[in-house]
Amino acid sequence: MFTIEQIKAAHSKVKSGADFPGYIQKMKMLGVLSYEHFVSDGHIEYYGANDFKIQADAKWALVKVADASSPEKLKQSLLIHQQGKTDYSIFCKQSAEAGVEKWIVDIAKMLCTYYDKAGNKMVVETIPEP
Repeated sequence: MFTIEQIKAAHSKVKSGADFPGYIQKMKMLGVLSYEHFVSDGHIEYYGANDFKIQADAKWALVKVADASSPEKLKQSLLIHQQGKTDYSIFCKQSAEAGVEKWIVDIAKMLCTYYDKAGNKMVVETIPEP
């Protein structure tokens, strides 16, 4: 199975949202089936075959996730991030401001789904091939 160290090595090559499709391909090669990214502290839970699960520690002190979700604000943040105009930390901050509690990446389906605090889907994106 995969390790947090392998995932960190793959993630270290991601500079902006433009690098995300290549990162997902690397995750697929490692055996990651899906992961959940929690915006409030940046911790991530990774899932593999046979109920394998590991968790990466929090990346930052708690940030407030807006109570009111704004899919429009999230879509704008995604657009500029995917164009390479913002880095990961800025995108995470903007996600919190848009009311994103977490996102789930389903590598088998090549989908990234953003959820608000109430568990509602805000945006569902197809992950492009690199």
